[in-house]
Amino acid sequence: MILKKDKMNGIIQRELSQIIQVEVRDPKIGFCTITAVDTTTDLSIAKVYVTFLGKDFDTRKGMEALNRSKGFIRSLLAKRLTIRKVPELIFVNDTSLEYGNKIEKIIDDLNHHDK
Repeated sequence: MILKKDKMNGIIQRELSQIIQVEVRDPKIGFCTITAVDTTTDLSIAKVYVTFLGKDFDTRKGMEALNRSKGFIRSLLAKRLTIRKVPELIFVNDTSLEYGNKIEKIIDDLNHHDK
C-alpha cells in the first residue's frame, strides 16, 4: 500500500506541476514550484507543498490565487488520472527553501567571523 501511495504522490506532483504551469492563467500565481505531495492512505486528501520563486513575490496572494483555482485544477487533474476519486487538494506553503537559505547564511557568517 505504501508503494501505491508513493507512486500516486509522484504522479499527482508531476501532473499538478504541468497543470499549474500551462493551464492556469492567473498572473498572481507567478512561478510556482510544487516541492512535494502527500496523500492520505485512502487517497482522499492530498497536501500539496508549493514554493513561489521571485524576490518581490507576495506569497499570500499566490496562495489565495491557488485556492481560488483549486476546483479548476482538480477537474483537470481528474481528466488526467485514471483513478475513481480524485483527492481533495490542500495547498500548503513550503518554507523549507527559505529556512535552508537562512541556515546557510548563518553558517557563512560564522565562517567569515572566525577568519
